[in-house]
Amino acid sequence: MILTAICYAAVGLTAAKLVAALWLDALNKKSVLKHKDAVPAAFADFVNPQDYRETVAYTLEKNSFDMFDGVYNFAVTSLILLSGALPFLFGFFAGVFGLAAWAQALTLIGVSLVISLPELPLEWYSQFKIEERHGFNKSSFGLWVSDKLKGFGVSVLLGVPLLTLLFLFFDAFENTWWLWGFGAVALFQVMMIVIYPRFILPLFNKLEPLADGELKTRLFGVAERGGFAAASIQVMDGSRRSSHSNAYFTGLGRFRRIVLYDTLIAQLAVDELEAVLAHEIGHYKKGHIVRMVGLSFAMTFAAFAVMGWLSKSAWFFEGFGFAPDAGMGPLLLLFSMLSGLFTFWLTPLFNIFSRRNEYEADAFAKTLCGSDTPLVSALRKLHKKNRGNLTPHPVYSAFYYSHPTVLEREEALKKV
Repeated sequence: MILTAICYAAVGLTAAKLVAALWLDALNKKSVLKHKDAVPAAFADFVNPQDYRETVAYTLEKNSFDMFDGVYNFAVTSLILLSGALPFLFGFFAGVFGLAAWAQALTLIGVSLVISLPELPLEWYSQFKIEERHGFNKSSFGLWVSDKLKGFGVSVLLGVPLLTLLFLFFDAFENTWWLWGFGAVALFQVMMIVIYPRFILPLFNKLEPLADGELKTRLFGVAERGGFAAASIQVMDGSRRSSHSNAYFTGLGRFRRIVLYDTLIAQLAVDELEAVLAHEIGHYKKGHIVRMVGLSFAMTFAAFAVMGWLSKSAWFFEGFGFAPDAGMGPLLLLFSMLSGLFTFWLTPLFNIFSRRNEYEADAFAKTLCGSDTPLVSALRKLHKKNRGNLTPHPVYSAFYYSHPTVLEREEALKKV
């Protein structure tokens, strides 16, 4: 096997991404340490010193873990690329499954599974050491393993038919397969919006209709005032795995539903839950969901266009030790491994778009609720309960944060 400059360039770009990520983590750590000794004045009215110390400890531990995780993944990725493991694994699984379209799909899934295994110990450590140490983990090891196995089963069940279709397109349409592939994946993405909440989510979490009472009456009242007709409000047993909380709506048309974590209901008052729901409705009414789906389609189209070009580039396959006509399987795997080297640098641009949506949803919630008081109170409680970083470095938050900071959201709400 002979590796060419393209492989070493990929490792170099991976190193550049690592250096940037470590620099951002170092900036963030410095900012947290700078403010660690006393609660900043802006938060003194809702965070006591003990809670703040625990938040700082949690933030710093996650920061150190992220830095180690980055170095670890760089080492694993570089080893996989430079050792010739990918051609070897493809050859091994192809020998087991064969060369039919469905067999190539299984080969790709098998290789993807093997190269993902080194990440499992870090996932376990994050869940059962860091999250456990700070009181967030509620999952058992058996449940964690069960989730992994179920996730893999769902990936096979959904992935094999879709990948088989892509392999068939690749063989049947030499020059336009990528357009057909984009169409299939785009349709799959839309179908998943409906399929996931109805058939996949219940495999992992228990969903029950919100019980009759004041909360249900008031939340349906908010939904009605906001012009959001939902068939039901579901409560999800998020506390089975974590004490972190969330709320969202999912599905399309008559399949649309509002989902609240049971932890969220336990942490917030009724008026605060109204404000959270109003915020989520704001995303729908302001067209954010349609925009996000459109952005996803645009990114998928660009990805398939690049893969269409690379599929005819012998130098690309040869650079990583494959035959010049290696085909769809290596193409998909290499693209999934390497595309992050470019999309990483686009992260702050995507997050500018996301933060703008959050500001608009906040403004909608204030108007619908008649005041920003319940939303501000909810944001503060959730930040406190989830131990969100209260003093991120501005460059770090600008790069990584999909949501504005608490102070940024409060300041924006004052101007509405």
